[in-house]
Amino acid sequence: MPATSAGMTLERSARGHYSGVMNSPAIAKTKRRGVAIDAAAARPALLLAWYDRHRRRLPWRPPPGEAADPYRVWLSEIMLQQTGVKTVGPYFEKFVARWPDVEAMARASLDDVLRMWAGLGYYSRARNLHACAVAVRRDHRGVFPDSEEGLRALPGIGPYTAAAIAAIAFGRRTMPVDGNIERVVSRLFAVEEPLPQAKPLIQQLATTLLGASRAGDSAQALMDLGSSICTPKKPACALCPLNDECAARGRGDQEIFPRKAPKKTGTLRRGAAFVVTRGNELLVRTRPEKGLLGGMTEVPTSDWIAAQDDKAALQQAPTVKGIARWHRKAGVVTHVFTHFPLELVVCTANVPARTRAPEGMRWVPIATLAGEAFPNLMRKVIAHGLRV
Repeated sequence: MPATSAGMTLERSARGHYSGVMNSPAIAKTKRRGVAIDAAAARPALLLAWYDRHRRRLPWRPPPGEAADPYRVWLSEIMLQQTGVKTVGPYFEKFVARWPDVEAMARASLDDVLRMWAGLGYYSRARNLHACAVAVRRDHRGVFPDSEEGLRALPGIGPYTAAAIAAIAFGRRTMPVDGNIERVVSRLFAVEEPLPQAKPLIQQLATTLLGASRAGDSAQALMDLGSSICTPKKPACALCPLNDECAARGRGDQEIFPRKAPKKTGTLRRGAAFVVTRGNELLVRTRPEKGLLGGMTEVPTSDWIAAQDDKAALQQAPTVKGIARWHRKAGVVTHVFTHFPLELVVCTANVPARTRAPEGMRWVPIATLAGEAFPNLMRKVIAHGLRV
């Protein structure tokens, strides 16, 4: 059978990187019947037909047949970076209720955006979200660029996010590849090379699954397939529209894909956090805008470094008039960042009324802490320190 489709050409040129697709049961069956149907070329239509029946209802997706709102697509894609759909849903609803379009968000303060984002993690996304809204309003008259190149020029939008917005919001024929799509494609073609080295090949192979039209739906079909059917463990292969084509299923080793290089675990860092109260108020400060947890609110802390002992950490306590001694709470607060785990001891102190906050710090009412831009780490520290 001639290799007339992009999918078939790739299957031959990439042979050796993955196995079994050209000898799949569906292609053999097609050859036996003499039907002039390229099974690889049929995959996009199979995916779209499945998607039309089983698409997930998500707050950022319009009803079938309606155009997607670029603002909602952009907002959801930024929130979904490193975060699951279930967690993102309520945050997305809060954001669009507060700021229904990019113009409204651009007029908001960064502090307001960070407060609304608190608890969602990876806080550089919130800073970039606000910067991007400002740039779209200032440089593009409140209208998102409709090309990958134009989108990538905006703050916080990398190759994947640009492709996702271009495909879903503007119908550009491009394939964004997230974790769900990586899993589906690596199993479909039995990609033996481990991640992250396999990313360029997976990107190529994923592109063969694009339909002639409805690029955004093709991408979302693969995302939904990975989320609901081609799951990391115990995939429901019998329900998959591509099960006859799947090389990994043919071999019976679906769950080993995608192959991944061993993860490097960062070195444990240690430090101290200082919970200082003045009656019903708590001493806080804002972290530097750049860097880890940039722009977020925190209680004072020591440096976070490896092999730091408690004595060295306590020497970095804030100088506040009226503190006679620090009381160390039993236990530690633990948190895992992307590149390292952290342990913080928590020390508490009470100071008299009218005690002034040190320079760069401020008192906030404990009753209003829920509205502050605390990252999850600080919420754990404060709960431990105040025993709430």
